[in-house]
Amino acid sequence: MAIYRYDQYKPVIAEGCYISDSARVIGDVVMGENCYVGHGAIVRADHGKIVLGRGTAVEENVVIHTRWKQECVLEERVTLGHGAIVHCDFLGANSVVGMGAVVGRECRIGVWAIVAEGCVVPRGYQVEDETLVAGVPAKPIGRVSQANQEYWQWAKDVYERFAQEYEQKLFRLD
Repeated sequence: MAIYRYDQYKPVIAEGCYISDSARVIGDVVMGENCYVGHGAIVRADHGKIVLGRGTAVEENVVIHTRWKQECVLEERVTLGHGAIVHCDFLGANSVVGMGAVVGRECRIGVWAIVAEGCVVPRGYQVEDETLVAGVPAKPIGRVSQANQEYWQWAKDVYERFAQEYEQKLFRLD
């Protein structure tokens, strides 16, 4: 694992988390139980604080950063898709940021909200609970359906299992 203290700030990592050896967790980061931080991801809290709630999945090549002396809070079971860039203030429980999406400074994403793949959520934008947004810039395109929630519950369970199993099942071969 690549976990770094920055100045006096040292990450606090709960039981059952997986952090890839190619990921970077830096500074004032607090991770709840069963979080997954994938290969190439960067969770960088050198300016402020980042909180990852229980069961949060930070997939491969995600970047999370925060504003000077501010917090970026991800509630429980948030999913950040591959290559997403997250610089917001708040992501509600069970929310999803799709692959390659960008969530700008001072944004708030509601509970069970979904930011579509490739979407750009501009600075200060607020996504309401259970709202699906897409486009550049982000615009509401619908409500999160029961089928969406069922799929994402399944996907969130997969990453919580990865957090538990990777330490036992992942072996470097060279």
